[in-house]
Amino acid sequence: MNRRFATLTSPSTTTGQAVIDSRPRYVLLVVLAGGVLAGALIGLAITATATRGAVTSGPLVAVGLALSRSVLDGAAVVTVGMSLLPKLLVPEPAASVAAPLALARLIATVSSAVWLVAALVSMVLEVVDINVGEPFTIAAIGRYVRGAGAGQAHLVVACCAFVYLVVTVLALRRGEEVPAELRIAVAVFALLPLSTAGHAASGAQGLENLALVSIELHVIAAVSWTGGLLAVLLLLGLDRNLLAGALPRFSKLATVCVFLTAFTGLFDGWYELHRTPGILWYLALFTTRYGWVLIGKGACVAAAGLLGGYTRLRLLPKIVERRTTAVVTWTTVEIGILAEAFGLAAVLIRAPVVTG
Repeated sequence: MNRRFATLTSPSTTTGQAVIDSRPRYVLLVVLAGGVLAGALIGLAITATATRGAVTSGPLVAVGLALSRSVLDGAAVVTVGMSLLPKLLVPEPAASVAAPLALARLIATVSSAVWLVAALVSMVLEVVDINVGEPFTIAAIGRYVRGAGAGQAHLVVACCAFVYLVVTVLALRRGEEVPAELRIAVAVFALLPLSTAGHAASGAQGLENLALVSIELHVIAAVSWTGGLLAVLLLLGLDRNLLAGALPRFSKLATVCVFLTAFTGLFDGWYELHRTPGILWYLALFTTRYGWVLIGKGACVAAAGLLGGYTRLRLLPKIVERRTTAVVTWTTVEIGILAEAFGLAAVLIRAPVVTG
């Protein structure tokens, strides 16, 4: 990574902005995309034999489903993060925050368009996957949407992404006159349908409702943690004053998100293993492909949490004092690890809990 990007250099103006080539900061987006796709491919490799012998539409569709869901999740992370940025900034002169906020709106416009397309592509691939050997038609899509909860969830997500796209295009013209709260609400709502259409959506009596709430909180916390971190470092990482104001605010949000992600993730994983008949959950954790991917995802969350703790305890005081730190280097690693967790999660949603 460019050394000038890895550390905050000395400010050259009274605003604390560094004279520095800002292009390398976009490596954060590359790290996010690469991590998500790598996590999905690793998860697919682990679970490849779990469905051996089952009637499927083939490996290309399986890979396409995992990758499209990974792209969908990555776009959601970016969109939510850019939506949160205005609420993380401390009150500053309008001129000093105008550029990062405008760029955040532009990035959110692109990411919401990707979110919309990924949701539609994922829905089409789901239709192909469940209609093995049958011709693909518009009527098949209609039957899938009417008869399957996952189909309805994909449609709702696509509609929400479209609404967000319309709102953020309006925000491109009118700026922050379009409330950030509206963008946040639409983006967060769009996270929920597909999460509840996964494994936790159907399960043991008495725990089903708790599992639904848990997985919704898990998704919201994980996306807010990753997206907020990405937005702060991508758009404010080169301005000492803005970073010193926004990072402490985000750190408080991130602390809540870290613990919420960890605790709900542990419960969701236990619940999925516990409700699988014929095997004890603690044995399934180590003897099933699902359990192996779950362990990998948990390790990613734990590692990212430790990196976040290091940033909060060791680097944040220096950042508040406008001192030089390697915060972008550390957080780039954190984002990469979290991105891999999202990729693994995209595979977990469809992976059966079977041995082998």
